[in-house]
Amino acid sequence: MHLAPLTKTDAAAPPITGAEIVVRALLDAGVDTVFGYPGGAVLPIYDALFHEPRLRHVLVRHEQGATHAAEGYARSTGKPGVVLVTSGPGATNAVTGIVDALMDSIPMVVLTGQVPTHLIGSDAFQECDTVGITRSCTKHNMLVRRTEDLAPALHEAFHIATSGRPGPVLVDIPKDVQFGQASYAGPSADHGRRYRPRVEPDRAAIIRAVELIAAAERPVFYTGGGVINAGPDAAQALTALARAVGAPVTSTLMGLGAFPASDPQWLGMLGMHGSYEANHAMHDCDVMVCVGARFDDRVTGRVDAFSPGSKKIHIDIDPSSIGKIVPAEIGIVADAGRALQAMLEVWRARPRCNQAAQIADWWKRIDGWRARRCFSYAPSADRIKPQYAIERLEALTRGRDRYITTEVGQHQMWAAQFLRFDEPNRWMTSGGLGTMGYGLPAAIGVQLAHPDALVIDVAGEASIQMCIQELSTAVQYRAPVKVMILNNEWMGMVRQWQQLLHGERYAHSYSESLPDFVKLAEAYGATGLRVDHPDALDAAIRAMIDTPGPVLLDCRVVKDENCFPMIPSGRAHNDMLLGDVAAAEDIGTVIDDAGRRLV
Repeated sequence: MHLAPLTKTDAAAPPITGAEIVVRALLDAGVDTVFGYPGGAVLPIYDALFHEPRLRHVLVRHEQGATHAAEGYARSTGKPGVVLVTSGPGATNAVTGIVDALMDSIPMVVLTGQVPTHLIGSDAFQECDTVGITRSCTKHNMLVRRTEDLAPALHEAFHIATSGRPGPVLVDIPKDVQFGQASYAGPSADHGRRYRPRVEPDRAAIIRAVELIAAAERPVFYTGGGVINAGPDAAQALTALARAVGAPVTSTLMGLGAFPASDPQWLGMLGMHGSYEANHAMHDCDVMVCVGARFDDRVTGRVDAFSPGSKKIHIDIDPSSIGKIVPAEIGIVADAGRALQAMLEVWRARPRCNQAAQIADWWKRIDGWRARRCFSYAPSADRIKPQYAIERLEALTRGRDRYITTEVGQHQMWAAQFLRFDEPNRWMTSGGLGTMGYGLPAAIGVQLAHPDALVIDVAGEASIQMCIQELSTAVQYRAPVKVMILNNEWMGMVRQWQQLLHGERYAHSYSESLPDFVKLAEAYGATGLRVDHPDALDAAIRAMIDTPGPVLLDCRVVKDENCFPMIPSGRAHNDMLLGDVAAAEDIGTVIDDAGRRLV
């Protein structure tokens, strides 16, 4: 995404304060919402915000909540999220969300207050080396020491955050710079001169890539969050190209929704808890087209055993990603959407050939892997299985204007396995950093960007408590987010690993002294619900959806259920553990009238 050029303000315009410059720059960048928490070092900016009705400020309860809310806003809109926090602990509390945005390539501009310039380095009250602390966890950061440098720095920050591979940019603003005065100049082309990432693909490389795909007998498209970051046109180009080729498509956790889950060419998510067919197709393919993904360890498993016989085409806007983990025969540095569209045009211009016949045997093998029904699970008549809970959530919300966020853990993986996304920007989760506490504030950011949509945070009882205070934010801003807690009284993924990999030594993974989530929700002014029997689940989900305002549903699920399939750490990506039902060779399933999966 690139900023539209705006008219430059007359350099001779009357000077305004640095705080007013911040507000003007935000407006010129198209910002309408700021997530933040005030403090002494940013009070001049907050005073300027007080006089500007065009900017909505959302007061969170913790700076980490501000960053995750900004991420949710950014990922659901494609616009940069904006955060405003004070110096010292305000900045350090935001670090987790900043790293999360860096890992998942989320455009974000973080404005931090700083002590006056003459006090920098003196260990002043609420001083910290914000630029030093965040140097490794931002795409770019800068300390502004002069008021006249503030506007150019802010314009550049938005350009960098949203261009190329998106990411967080931090601008540290000393208090005296906010009080100082300077003339304001709006954004211009000059502000992007120092950073101009390559977006157009090399045509010769595109032609070679298409020729390689055309010769393949076992092709697969491996897609990631870069397709979604490139905008809706990129997802449309991916879908058109995949259908033209007839090849299967799989995705990382971050790329869900870039290709329609309802399409028969969709193999589901790949990786540690991905589908059996996706991982085996990746292992046995002869040509892999990787678009906007970075060969994360949760996808590759053992790198030396990853897709050993395939030729790889890697498309990414970040040149450092190509060849970083897995060598590629063809590397294409470009915007994912533009590269996919160029490939589609070259493909359509080729002489027609019987591609379907060429890959027919490949689809037969894939159908064989699909027949394992890797997500099957044993039903329960009197206890809620977490998989069943997500299946019913999918069935009861399908077709609605729905956005899903998650916390991190088993519930996150079950949500990725059982929820279906046919559009991009509908799925918000913490992928690279795996940040517990992400889902609730992210849901608030999504809801404020889409006030009439159904926004649901799929949570665990441990993860939700990391940022539970943001329920107060949802109540204050009348953001009717719905939180569905899969409550198994364990740190579920930790317990699963301890069971399978650490000799069943359950060290500090059981959640004792849990709050009464219904009463906790009510204490914040939200609605609390509880369900603990399969027969009451549908009614509880409907009540969660239909009840006005923020709602927290405490869904009591089976305590010892494991999330399968699973690739154990250090194993090849086709060396998967399956659940007992999926592992049975004579499996047969039927669905009863209530939608329960029966063996």
